[in-house]
Amino acid sequence: MNDSAVPVSTHAHRRQRLATAIRKGIAVLPTAPEHIRNRDAHYPYRFESYFYYLTGFIEPEAVLVIVAGDTPRSILFCREKNEEREIWDGFRHGPAGARAKFGLDEAYPIAELDARMPDLLANQEMLHYAPGADAAWDTRVIGWLNAVREKVRLGIRAPANIGDLRVPLDEMRLLKDEAELATMRRAAGISADAHRRAMRATRPGRFEYEIEAELLYAFRRQGAQFPAYTPIVASGANACVLHYVGNDARMADGELLLIDAGCELDGYASDITRTFPVNGRFSGPQREIYGLVLEAQKAAMSQTRAGRNWNEPHDAAVKTLTQGMLDLGLLCGSLDEALANETYRRFYMHRTGHWLGLDVHDAGDYKSNGEWRPLVPGMVLTVEPGLYVRPGEGVPEAYWNIGVRIEDDVLVTNGDCEVITHETPKSIDDIEALMRDSTAA
Repeated sequence: MNDSAVPVSTHAHRRQRLATAIRKGIAVLPTAPEHIRNRDAHYPYRFESYFYYLTGFIEPEAVLVIVAGDTPRSILFCREKNEEREIWDGFRHGPAGARAKFGLDEAYPIAELDARMPDLLANQEMLHYAPGADAAWDTRVIGWLNAVREKVRLGIRAPANIGDLRVPLDEMRLLKDEAELATMRRAAGISADAHRRAMRATRPGRFEYEIEAELLYAFRRQGAQFPAYTPIVASGANACVLHYVGNDARMADGELLLIDAGCELDGYASDITRTFPVNGRFSGPQREIYGLVLEAQKAAMSQTRAGRNWNEPHDAAVKTLTQGMLDLGLLCGSLDEALANETYRRFYMHRTGHWLGLDVHDAGDYKSNGEWRPLVPGMVLTVEPGLYVRPGEGVPEAYWNIGVRIEDDVLVTNGDCEVITHETPKSIDDIEALMRDSTAA
């Protein structure tokens, strides 16, 4: 992966905003460590999202330090240049190169971190980091603080307070800037193309993993570095397993295929779910369930706008789904009773969306001061109602093993939300036409 496509000035501005938000003290933020997959093979490396948000720096073994105050400073600790290691592992910026390229005030070798941190922490009022995120890192921080406390007789004080750095960063990350939105729109376009490719490739008798391969090919072919999460390619009864990732069943005529998949592009996630017939044509019961979920998504999107609170889209989807379940005979009683008793949860057991950004379930609280957070322009979230009908007592057999979820990524605006994944076919007519044309070809 190349370094961040976001301008250096944008990362510098974010660091300045963070320094202003914490007002005083020192902030310390490491990137993610590398992890062994087995023996001497590593998992593909992926940076830590908060760290990347503030730096654009993608190498492992790096730590960002921000000294707040009247004249804030940004300091990076990273790997030194090493020509021999670069032959094996690839390019390294080194401290001098990183300082110049990423607009940092200072940069030092990562090997000097433990020696320099006590001096940086000396006489600071607060230490801001992410306590509890990593036990080894907590131990390391305590070591620095103890090293400062050992100098108390010299008149040097250790920070008396610790602040959770994730709190101000979550607030910053909730609102996407134009550079972030541009990347997320490109990611959405790549993922939409992948879903269209998957629809065209689906046939009875093929395996779920064959369709997964089509998705991954489309992601990488257009420059996305990773899938944003393990793709769900679930046919038939598998679609009623919310986090199914086996992706190894043979698809049968008459089944639906639920695909939940999105790419990660330059750190930013997309997240799309589509459900469609393996043979290219919805049956009558499949049309009824699919149409209901689609109406629920429309209801939720109508409430996804500035001034509404976080929960209003979910409430709108639940009300639509519950009335539909009553109409189809999946539930009994009145709408008010079904909502009050939450009997709908037998077939719809998850929330209708989540924040989206550098993480597929992105940073940010959903409530503020005990109340659902108001939606404001610049927030990006998913809208993803579903119905999952397992066989059971009182369930009409025509609907058994029908699992449907429809998910799009949307940007909150002052008016109607912007559906950034709009290029992915969603109506019954559009899906059937795409699959019919691919069969004819």
